[in-house]
Formats: sequence, structure tokens, C-alpha cells
Amino acid sequence: MASRETVCVSIVTFNSATYIERCLQAVLDQRDVLLDVVVIDNGSTDETRRILTAFGDRIRVFENEVNSGFAAGQNQAIRESTADWVLALNPDVLLEPHFISRLIQAAHRQRRVGTVCGKLLAIGPGFEPLPDRLLDSTGIILTPALRHLDRGWHEPDRGQYDAREYVFGASGAAALYRRTMIEDVSWNGEFFDEAFFCYREDADLAWRAQLQGWRCLYVPEAEAHHVRRVTPEVRRHLPPVLNMHSVKNRFLMRIKNTTAEVYRLHWWNITMRDIAVIGCCLVWEVRSLPAFWRLIKELPAALRKRAQIMAKRRVDDEHIASWFEPEHKEPAKPVTKPAIAIRRAS
Repeated sequence: MASRETVCVSIVTFNSATYIERCLQAVLDQRDVLLDVVVIDNGSTDETRRILTAFGDRIRVFENEVNSGFAAGQNQAIRESTADWVLALNPDVLLEPHFISRLIQAAHRQRRVGTVCGKLLAIGPGFEPLPDRLLDSTGIILTPALRHLDRGWHEPDRGQYDAREYVFGASGAAALYRRTMIEDVSWNGEFFDEAFFCYREDADLAWRAQLQGWRCLYVPEAEAHHVRRVTPEVRRHLPPVLNMHSVKNRFLMRIKNTTAEVYRLHWWNITMRDIAVIGCCLVWEVRSLPAFWRLIKELPAALRKRAQIMAKRRVDDEHIASWFEPEHKEPAKPVTKPAIAIRRAS
């Protein structure tokens, strides 16, 4: 056994019949780890529940009558386990056999590493192989316009991201979280912010963890395959409610995590992006306009969450600003970020 530490694999399903069987089989085929597999089904109406039943006692399934959202579903799964680590996993991800063990081994002695992510490679619908080896995500980056992007997305994998390094955060498709970090950054029992429902909750979490002095380690030798079904190119074909949450969550994330100095440094980029988003909602995507009403309703709670985040803040603005990267940046040789300037939380 590579490690005596336990891992909860938490999966939230909603009409996931196309992928969930192969996803779970790959999870159960993981080597050198002690697993607790928890699946939260958010009211599926397809064959998902029948498929889950066939796995018997190899997994634990909790059935919700309504779709409570990705964030709430993940929080529910996390509360059902006491494992040392939690792998938040999308049902459309296919893990290689040593994915989890390699992540744990890389982070084992690095106590301030709270998140670990591997190299996600693109795979076609139905887990069909692609003709070329394309990257899906090698961690999250944050741009000066407050966009969060998957580093390396759709680039050919030519080894440009083949060194371990610290990154801003991990894609929520397959992110491993240390239990001690989960407990440290949660707010009223919420690790993922349930006000987000879906989309951007992984970037919000990454930002919050960075503010509180936690690191995210990218481990390229841990590989998995992800069917990315939501991209900017297909936005107009998505259900309107999903686009609405995407707009709302952009502003929620900023309200909770942006400091005055970071805003001062990047106010022009942020403002231009805001004008573009609001203009798009007014002219082309009018069904996303309810996002702003929901944002107003969520504002008091968001400000309370912000107060706690800032009270527990352990890094300075210079550290956070160092993570902002241009949107169209050429891949560079991997470098290690400088040591974090930790300060005591007030």
C-alpha cells in the first residue's frame, strides 16, 4: 500500500447514464489507495440509478429527489465521509489506474498543499478516443479580467506541462482536496459555495484557498481523460438557466475574494470585461438578466462570507497578484512559485 491515508471519491450525478458506469469502473480500478466511493444522485430520470444499483456495496449512493446543484451535492458527499482526502470527480472523467495514488504521493509531505491536480486530457463524447493527444486542463489560471481558464486547454500535449509545479487552482472535474484544508476554508459547513449552484465554484474555492495560504500542486504524471461538454463555443446552445448561473457567479466570486489592491491593479481589464458581459446580457442573452436580481438577493450572504475569508486571510496582495496571467500567454518552462508570505489571520 503506497499510503495509509484514505480517499473519498465524491461524484455528483444528474442524468449521467452515458458515462457513469465506465467512470466508476475506472475509480474502482485505482491501485494502491484505500477508497470510499460516495455518489450523490441529483434526481436523475434516465438510467443512472439503475446503473448505480448494479455496483452494490462497492459504492455508497444517496438519492436526492431534486437537483440541488453540483456544489450542494459535493458538500453532501464530503459530509458523508471522514477520509483524509476527497477527490471531487465529474462522471464524465476516466481515470488512469494510478491517478489517485500519484497525486497523494506527490503531496504527502507538503502540509500546506491543500489541493492536488493531475493532467487532464481531452476525450471525445462517449469516451471515444481523439486522433490527437490534446490537453483539457493542467490547472486553473486567473486572468487580469477575472476570467478563470483551464491552463493548456485544447493545446497539443508536447510536454510543455510535464513538470510538477504550483498552480492557482484545480479544475473541479477531478480535484483532490486535503481534509484539513476542507475544514479550514469551509463556511457554515459549505466547502463549495452552494449559492453558485453550478459553474465557477472550483475557481471560487481556489481563490479562497490561496487567500488562506493553501497551495495547489500540479502533478503531470497523474493522468485522466475528460469529456468537456461546456465551452464558450457551445454557450448559445446551453439551457438558459446554466448561462444565468455563469453570469451570476462571475460577480459573486469577485465580491467574496477580490481585494481593493488587486482591483486597483487590474481595474481596466475588469471593467472592460464587465461592460462586455452586461452588454451581452442586454442585447443577445437576455435570459441571463435574472442573474443580476439573484446577485442582489445573494449579496448579504456573500458579504458575510467575504468577511470570514478576509479575517482568515494569510497572504498579501502581492502573492495573489502574482497568479494573474494574460489570457493568451505562450506556455513557458515550468517554474516554482516563490515561498508564500504567510501572515497571521486576524
